[in-house]
Amino acid sequence: MPFNEKARLDPSQVQDRRGSRVGRTAAFGGGGLGLIIIVVIALLLGANPSQLLGLVGNDLSSPGQNVSQVSDLQTACQTGADANTREDCRIVGYVNSIQDYWDTTFTNYGEQYTSAQTVLFSGSTQGACGYASGASGPFYCPTDQMVYLDLTFFDELQTRFGAQGGPFAEAYVLAHEYGHHVQDLLGVLDSSGGSDSGPQSMSVFIELQADCLAGVWTAHAAETGYLVAPTSEEIAQSLDAAASVGDDRIQRETQGYVSPESWTHGSAEQRQAALEDGLQSGDINSCETPGWTN
Repeated sequence: MPFNEKARLDPSQVQDRRGSRVGRTAAFGGGGLGLIIIVVIALLLGANPSQLLGLVGNDLSSPGQNVSQVSDLQTACQTGADANTREDCRIVGYVNSIQDYWDTTFTNYGEQYTSAQTVLFSGSTQGACGYASGASGPFYCPTDQMVYLDLTFFDELQTRFGAQGGPFAEAYVLAHEYGHHVQDLLGVLDSSGGSDSGPQSMSVFIELQADCLAGVWTAHAAETGYLVAPTSEEIAQSLDAAASVGDDRIQRETQGYVSPESWTHGSAEQRQAALEDGLQSGDINSCETPGWTN
């Protein structure tokens, strides 16, 4: 495992809502194959599921939350040694490393980095961007500046979409979502326009840029002190995870054919190439991020 055993973790950057049950049901529109495709597109990293699904909450079940904590991250996740033995502590360690890197990078460019919490949940939860289901996949909500993640998503990557899996596949997913947070802080998400689609669309550009930013962090991950330098096998895990959530691979799996005009995240080849760009350059400017110069 890639964590320095003596590194001190900061679990306050991660909220643990696992074991909470949100008393809400949802009504969906546009059923049949169209609904299936929309749901699967939400699995592609970075989507806002409540927008994609047209999801409407109805308080038909018992209101509020029945909270039963699965774990206490504050006491369980103290050091890198804990991150090497527990998945939830590993998430804490990755979040700490990612945010440490971006805080330092923003400071070096004379900018202010604002920390974003990651919310771990099981099944469903409620956030500023609406109701979130574990089936929707991880996503970043710019309204509350939080990353939402159900850990079962990583099993889905392997069992349904054929990813190799592994700890550094998890690191890529988190780094991609925090790439959206960086975009949000820089105003990229505000200027991204509407929900267009296609290989050359702004939607695809936003996702590929987040992949590139994930690669930039990976190139510098060891410098944060939380991790040792990733091995070639771990790098391969992240590249494979990026390819497994390409629009073309998702579409082949769910509808049996590829329709590039509906892409919102990019093909497997595009996503892998974007991640590799960040990895090889280690430079945010290689990601065409506006507003910063050397």
